[in-house]
Amino acid sequence: MNRTPANGASLGALSPWAPELAKTFVSLSSDIALVIDEAGMILDVAQGGGDPIAPGAQQWIGRAWIDTVSGDTRPKIENLLKEVSATGIARRREVNHPLGDDASIPVAYTAIRLGESGPVLAVGRDLRSIAAIQKRYVDSQQDMERGYWQARQADARYRLLFEVATDAVIVVNGDTLHIVDANQAAAELLNAPLEQLRGRHINSGFEHHSRGAVNELLGTARATGQSGEIRARLQGTRTSTSVVATPFRADAEMRLLVRMRAIDADTASAARNQILSRIVDDASDGVVVTDSSGRILAVNPAFLKLAHLTSETQLKGQPLAGWVSLADLPLAALMANVRRDGLSRHFESWVTRDAALAVQVEIAATLLTEGDQECIGLTFRRVDCNAAPGAMADSARNAIDATSLSAALQAGIDTLSAQVGERDLSELMRDARALVERHFLALTLRRSGGDVGAA
Repeated sequence: MNRTPANGASLGALSPWAPELAKTFVSLSSDIALVIDEAGMILDVAQGGGDPIAPGAQQWIGRAWIDTVSGDTRPKIENLLKEVSATGIARRREVNHPLGDDASIPVAYTAIRLGESGPVLAVGRDLRSIAAIQKRYVDSQQDMERGYWQARQADARYRLLFEVATDAVIVVNGDTLHIVDANQAAAELLNAPLEQLRGRHINSGFEHHSRGAVNELLGTARATGQSGEIRARLQGTRTSTSVVATPFRADAEMRLLVRMRAIDADTASAARNQILSRIVDDASDGVVVTDSSGRILAVNPAFLKLAHLTSETQLKGQPLAGWVSLADLPLAALMANVRRDGLSRHFESWVTRDAALAVQVEIAATLLTEGDQECIGLTFRRVDCNAAPGAMADSARNAIDATSLSAALQAGIDTLSAQVGERDLSELMRDARALVERHFLALTLRRSGGDVGAA
């Protein structure tokens, strides 16, 4: 037996006024109202006069309501009509009215039947603004998650190098000159536990007469953005210490990387053995230690996997430049920067194998020891890219013609152009750079016949 609202009789009396009621609802609290007969056909449509949500909705008159919504929301209209027929009122349902060009209008409908045999009045609210807010929220959440994991990965690579460096390394707040972080070598050099170093003013580790020079070094590095070096004496020692300060930014704040080394310490041989024994064999990132000329001294299993090799002896004594190529500067320039500043981070690069470009990676590097036995440690993190490097190498070996390369480049440009206005400009610029980079790498390999050395 059908259940109707308590005032069913009075609602039935309103049946002849259904079109006027639809217009009234629209003017008061909704965006669209439909009058539906017992067969589910649309008898009338009313919309807000200022900016109707569906300009073509008047064409729905005479059509079944279920035929005006998308296929996946048709069951919702069926259930709504059954419910309003049985109870006289139906709860809210969200449906989509399709438009041209693959667009649609999300609308939330509630409905009431005007008497036992009267028409159904369905009142709808436009959900596009809510959907846009939800999309922006989801996009921002995804951006935050991507940024978080990128920061965590960068911090892990930085920490790996920070901990294996045998030079004393201290990170200082650029504004307060208080110690933010330090490695174990710094704690040993300053003769204090790491926990006690954090938060102390960096001057507290130097003799009184050296503090003015240290302050001037840090102030100059902070003001000019350039590295500097002085000789100073640590608190309670008579040995002269080399102090190098390099500015960098972290979390939008100025930091100073301070590297210290006792000049007359005869530790080169022992330090070298210590470094090689501390390579993290279980690290997921590839790790390589080279001498000052860039020749490989040791590698870990992760780098062997990147290079498709099985034994460390296949690499020992070879120039690292034969296995690694950088996107923005020669490898020798990177090594020089590391010897000067003590730490260099996050450069795009490629690890070659089987005489072909194979794996795109990101490099971070640090100076491990100085003097006659100078060593440099590098980590290699694999970077996933849209175009598989292996496919690029195969294409180079198969001598892809210039026409197909140009067509691929144009297709990529068209894809990015279609996304203008929909994605952040910084993301589009990064993708455009990667696209052009891959194009010129493939073109260079084709012209060199697949010879990476010649390319």
